[in-house]
Amino acid sequence: MSPRAGRAARRATGRRGAAAPAPAAAPAWSLPHQLVRQRPGGGRSGGRGRGAAAPAPAAAPAWSLPHRLVRLVVGQLLFGLALAMLLRAGWGGAPWDVLHQGVALRTGWAFGLVVLLAGAVVLLLWVPLRVRPGVGTVGNVVLVALAIEVGLAVLPPAASWPVAAALVVGGVFLNGVATALYVGVALGPGPRDGLMTGLAARTGLPVGLVRGALEVAVVAVGWALGGTVGVGTLAYALGIGPVVGLLLPRLSMPGAGAAVGRRAPEAAPEAAPEAAPEPGAPCATSG
Repeated sequence: MSPRAGRAARRATGRRGAAAPAPAAAPAWSLPHQLVRQRPGGGRSGGRGRGAAAPAPAAAPAWSLPHRLVRLVVGQLLFGLALAMLLRAGWGGAPWDVLHQGVALRTGWAFGLVVLLAGAVVLLLWVPLRVRPGVGTVGNVVLVALAIEVGLAVLPPAASWPVAAALVVGGVFLNGVATALYVGVALGPGPRDGLMTGLAARTGLPVGLVRGALEVAVVAVGWALGGTVGVGTLAYALGIGPVVGLLLPRLSMPGAGAAVGRRAPEAAPEAAPEAAPEPGAPCATSG
């Protein structure tokens, strides 16, 4: 190889192995530019940066036990008063109260006493279903029966159809408020609600279907015993679900809304349901 060819080869080899030239450094930002970017949110929009995560909302403080107990008692007393309003309207009570009324007519017992005894009998049905009662369960048996008896003693029967209509509409709405108050504290379902969710869990059937079957059965038996079935019964059956569904999220204890609104679990036979009834399908009377 000639000296000239060797020098040409060495020059070509050096060009192939040479590193690529370093990119030119970006110009430094001016001081006004840096100040703008350091503003909260950065840039002209004033909003958050694209990568900034939204701050997590602060958890609402849980209610104290005395607070929950007060709401429980108030809710159950209003519940009984609302049922008394429906009865005084004379257009038919809530489905379970049709049964209570029929039993009271046949035995001559006070209506409140029938409600109390019926609640105790329903609680006994919880035993094979393995449903666990709570403070609200026991209170429901006593307080609702007491409030109904006082309400029937204080409220006179409706003297005209406008008064009866007002009692029905007011009774359904007040019952929805009361249900949301006492169910929303998550201290235990009422006897009839526990029976409904317990049967749903044991059979695997939807809560709405079990509720409907129970209410049809108690209305049929109550009507056969002499209880009144009418517009008030129908208005309660159709109206209580939407009212409770609207108010329960607003009146529930923080963190309890999901629990009380869940459908009863389709658990194995040994599992015990702990959730309150779903808001759209509360039991039709007296918890």
